[in-house]
Amino acid sequence: MRHFGHLSAEVRKELFHREPGEFTADSPAQTLAVALGATLYSPATRPRLADDIAKQAGQGVTSMVLCLEDSIDDNEVPAAEENLVRQLSELSARGPHLPLPLLFVRVRTPEQIVDLVQRLGSATRLLSGFVLPKFTEERGVPFIEALISAETAQAADALDGRKLYAMPVLESPELMHRETRTETLAGIGRTVDKHRERVLALRLGVTDLCSAYGLRRAPDMTAYDVQLVASVIADVVNMLGRADGTGFTVTGPVWEYFKPHERMFKPQLRLSPFTGRAASSLRTALIEHDIDGLLREIELDRANGLQGKTCIHPTHVAPVHALSVVSHEEYSDAVDILEPERNGGGVLRSAYTNKMNEVKPHRAWAERTLRRAEVFGVAQEHISFVELLAAGLRTG
Repeated sequence: MRHFGHLSAEVRKELFHREPGEFTADSPAQTLAVALGATLYSPATRPRLADDIAKQAGQGVTSMVLCLEDSIDDNEVPAAEENLVRQLSELSARGPHLPLPLLFVRVRTPEQIVDLVQRLGSATRLLSGFVLPKFTEERGVPFIEALISAETAQAADALDGRKLYAMPVLESPELMHRETRTETLAGIGRTVDKHRERVLALRLGVTDLCSAYGLRRAPDMTAYDVQLVASVIADVVNMLGRADGTGFTVTGPVWEYFKPHERMFKPQLRLSPFTGRAASSLRTALIEHDIDGLLREIELDRANGLQGKTCIHPTHVAPVHALSVVSHEEYSDAVDILEPERNGGGVLRSAYTNKMNEVKPHRAWAERTLRRAEVFGVAQEHISFVELLAAGLRTG
């Protein structure tokens, strides 16, 4: 797999100063956590799920979650499980060389993990792990124990030594409630730290968090405009997303909108990046489909320490990936900051002569930026997210 691998080699050469690197399900966890990118959720009830997965892989999706939890009705669970097992078994039968995204299953109970792995048998090889809902210390431990049990008892041969990863979802009311938040986060921290080698990333379930107060953000607003939610995101990153080696990758919240809505506020996309007739048409299309709000939220995700994003519609994938590419300017700054002869610190003017790079304070940022460059690539000096997005949308 590689990001933008669905584009032709000629197009990638035009877009990238340094092309995105390849990765597989066997790549180091640190690489995979960044490579998740736009993680597309799909209900496990879809009748052509196997074909859907293969199609999305061909359109640039590199991670998917097959959901048995909130996306389906309670009475659909048995049929959804049966469909999931049947569709993944069919996908597995198509051969080991079929290009596929990283696949995860979102379950409801710990027992489901063991049962599904047993029923999948050799098709378990397609899975990279499980998404664990409403994760707290008390509820999370049984899930991780079930994951370990299923891997060692049922799936060892199919996985051929590869681990099944956990992606806990932080979405419980205890996180929203101020009086319980700190202890809840501390408990989650104890649990995921104990099983650090299995936790690929922490996912934010903002829709569930909003439900604790009967809230829902409008398409004109980002998660950061809802102060109750913004405070949770800040505390999660503060306690669980630190850059000192103790933190985890925390992914951005879902963007719920994908159809036109009546707009109360003016568009959030500036005109200046969209010069020329084609770019202007692209801007209009993004605004009409409320993608301007998504783009704004992606930028705020990164500014607040989040990487990647939960997506519930294929049209959201290209924007997430376009804004994940490292700009030539970011890359230049990061490389300068990490030059070995600058280990002693100091301040230097950026190669773009528009900012100060302070070596010690900016080192963690530079390291994170180069990890992102490894999997998402570095844009050519003259290429902006507009060209990257347009390329992704043409083939998406």
